[in-house]
Amino acid sequence: MKDWLEWTLAAAAFAITVAVRAEVALVFIACGVVGLLYYGSLFRARKTASTTTSLMLGVPFVAASPDTLGAILGKLLTFFLKAGSLTFGSGLVIVPFLEKGLVQQTGWLSEREFLVAVAMGMISPGPVVITATFVGYLVAARLGGSLVDGFWGSLVSTLGIFLPSFLLVLIVAPILVRYRTNPNVQGFIRGAYAAAIGTILGACVLLGRIAIGDWLTALIALASLVVLFRWKVSNPLLVAATAMIGLIAFPLLQPTWVFVK
Repeated sequence: MKDWLEWTLAAAAFAITVAVRAEVALVFIACGVVGLLYYGSLFRARKTASTTTSLMLGVPFVAASPDTLGAILGKLLTFFLKAGSLTFGSGLVIVPFLEKGLVQQTGWLSEREFLVAVAMGMISPGPVVITATFVGYLVAARLGGSLVDGFWGSLVSTLGIFLPSFLLVLIVAPILVRYRTNPNVQGFIRGAYAAAIGTILGACVLLGRIAIGDWLTALIALASLVVLFRWKVSNPLLVAATAMIGLIAFPLLQPTWVFVK
């Protein structure tokens, strides 16, 4: 981020994400419009903006527990299609939306189960949104009653989370490339980019509220920040190392707040 407006938009997105505990679509649209007006050519002379980002954002989906495998898979596909097609920014931006839908609204996962799902996405190869695969498996196996149902749930969820991005690149990317030098387009993307950064920070706060429960987890979180900023260690390696610390410390401390027992 290069100026005061981007920092302001990021701070606003951060505050809203933490306050409502969800990613709000209108925040990205509003920040994009502000960026268009400020950086674009409508009310200002043309400026050069170099930042780009992917366009996607999320709305929660409410679903009741279905009775058949087909209904379960349909709910999962619909939920993750919405998540994949309506989410701005990088992988962690999707976390508030998933937490809102999976934990607060559908009740498919508890907060601890959701945290484990995000951790699985962090240590697995590929983007963080691979969390959808683990969530789909867990939900379908639980509601369907078998591991085979879990497999189909993971397959459908993975398809739902990635298909919108694939179609966006295939269909919309050529249009964006054609107009990438347009100052109004660049201004909108720059505003949405700032909102994405704020939302990612808000997602970190929401996850921290779930994951940090005692002095050890607080110390691990602080040490992880230092390691990331100082040595830029890869995320899977860092998660694996801290998981080993937890594995060793658990029988010694025996914390009562931890989900996995």
